[in-house]
Amino acid sequence: MSTYSNFSDNELYALMVQDNEEAFTFLYHRYWKRLLYKAAFKLQSDVDAEEVVQDVFVDLWKSRKRIEIQHSFHTYVAAILRYKIMAKMAANKKCLHKTVEDIYQLAVSDHSTEQWLAFSDLQEEIEAAVKALPDKCQLIFRMSREKGLSDKQIAQDLDLSPKTVEAHITRAIKFLRISINQFLTLLSLVIAFLILV
Repeated sequence: MSTYSNFSDNELYALMVQDNEEAFTFLYHRYWKRLLYKAAFKLQSDVDAEEVVQDVFVDLWKSRKRIEIQHSFHTYVAAILRYKIMAKMAANKKCLHKTVEDIYQLAVSDHSTEQWLAFSDLQEEIEAAVKALPDKCQLIFRMSREKGLSDKQIAQDLDLSPKTVEAHITRAIKFLRISINQFLTLLSLVIAFLILV
């Protein structure tokens, strides 16, 4: 199995898609401890955590022919784990009445996960939504939120009126709110599907 030690996650997944069980086993050993720690922290149950992580890898193997990874493997496996955790919590009636906002909080509140999972699905969704903004609106939004510039500073830099800058930021926030709500609604439907399966 050491022959795969220099392979990237995505390369191992590509081999797994070709029914390479050794590549799958290597991915399993590379990730199971991290996934188990995350699941145990969220579920507060070692038994539930082991079951969830086992389900993640079973799903990975079963869906290998159907799912083409669009981003990195670690983002993909992290998303599956999050959905499984939420489904398990719902099945245990620990979050039966959680709102979409609660689900959002669960998905993004654990910053320790970001140290090894890069960007979460939600962060990717937000970035995609920002990129979908018109060029000027996107530029102003990034200057405001990413660079921390005030409306007045942005207006001076771009030779615009502060009112115009404010209008662009308001437009961007409204658009992002709609996009994020759509994503969270879809996420809640996925969770409901997982509970029923």
